[in-house]
Amino acid sequence: MDDALMPHLRVVHQYPAAFPRIRIDRGAVRFVLAGATLMAPGLTSPGGRLPSGTTSTPTAEPDTVEGEQQEREGGGVGAGEEGDQRYSGRELDEGDVVVVEAEGKEEACLVGQLRMSTAKVKALKKGVVVDQGHFLGDGLWRIVLE
Repeated sequence: MDDALMPHLRVVHQYPAAFPRIRIDRGAVRFVLAGATLMAPGLTSPGGRLPSGTTSTPTAEPDTVEGEQQEREGGGVGAGEEGDQRYSGRELDEGDVVVVEAEGKEEACLVGQLRMSTAKVKALKKGVVVDQGHFLGDGLWRIVLE
């Protein structure tokens, strides 16, 4: 079996720190919840977050100018926002299973497999990132197993 195993969103909601994550901006949320393909602009815009490529948690806040530049350019760390250490891990590779969170929301909205590495997403800032997955409100989410 070559397909990656993806956790159910209910498992992700119970154990959110157990999975690598990325964040989409507010504008991409309605498309993702309708089952659309996740495109790079939803991750590289100011509200999106990608892994910083570091394995250590930052101990100090970056200065304001650097943080504003990262916000404008997208690509990852989300300087200056509380809780953004969640996105400071290693770069993710093509084929990795990733949890997608939405800007301003507590719960994950999508679990899918990356179609390009996060480093490539930052470099290109366009293209398909996750083309299919399990999202809130889909058939798998609505299954009742009682």
